[in-house]
Amino acid sequence: MAVQKLGRGLLERIVRVVDFRVDERTRGLAERVNNLEHATADHRRRLDNAEHNLEQARGDLRWTRAELDRLIPHVAAQEGRLETLRESMSLVPSTDSAQISEARTLIEEIQRQHAQIRVRLAGISRYEDRLRRLEDRVEEPVSQ
Repeated sequence: MAVQKLGRGLLERIVRVVDFRVDERTRGLAERVNNLEHATADHRRRLDNAEHNLEQARGDLRWTRAELDRLIPHVAAQEGRLETLRESMSLVPSTDSAQISEARTLIEEIQRQHAQIRVRLAGISRYEDRLRRLEDRVEEPVSQ
């Protein structure tokens, strides 16, 4: 029995020494794992935020594309009308001054509408460029 007690005591002492050595060597690793878990949670949160923002930008881009698709036929029709008027102006009109005045008024109106459409298309182009830059900025951290 005394031998068993002595053996048990020796065994407990060896276990404590081994536990102390293992704890001593893994103490820094546990701290590092904890820090990495916090960093991973932060990265996941930032990635979720970036994905949300990207999805919003995609929605805006889809809306812009739909608006552009809606405006293109109108612009084409305006350009067609403008070209028709240019062709008719190149011919010498054989009409009275009232019709000439009306034609000039119509041309000025078409030119005004054409200028407005160009401004809108330029705005859409700037908006799409800004969305592209935002998408590029969101994709950069992911690729690194």
